[in-house]
Amino acid sequence: MSRKESVMTSPHALAAREKIRADAAALDIDQAFIDRLVEEFYARVREHPRLGPIFNNAIHDWPDHLAKLKKFWASVALHSGSYSGRPMQAHLKVKDIEPAHFGEWLYLFEQTLRDLADDEEAVAYFMERAHRIGESLKLGLFFRP
Repeated sequence: MSRKESVMTSPHALAAREKIRADAAALDIDQAFIDRLVEEFYARVREHPRLGPIFNNAIHDWPDHLAKLKKFWASVALHSGSYSGRPMQAHLKVKDIEPAHFGEWLYLFEQTLRDLADDEEAVAYFMERAHRIGESLKLGLFFRP
């Protein structure tokens, strides 16, 4: 067993993962909710006047991409461990992204959440993570040494 595997299966790590999943479940966040969120959000992204062209030019197989995004968000929100991609590498290939697009993406993501979530805490749960992800991508894309 590798060091990473032993850390991920330590009693502390398992307890932390279970707490995250319990917190999400208490907010009615489960795989079905994540699937709806990803489908609805990216349908809106594809129609957005500024984000749509960027995404539609970069993504050629939407069903495959949506499946990856569902795994990504399940890993983020539920610690499912189902995603193993490299999002930074994928985003580095898209030359049309500008820093301002992250604010538009976050705004649209929050509006979608507000339309789908029954609870303000569920919106906050996802938005905290979305802000962290967006900031990480923005720093990696535009402010790399």
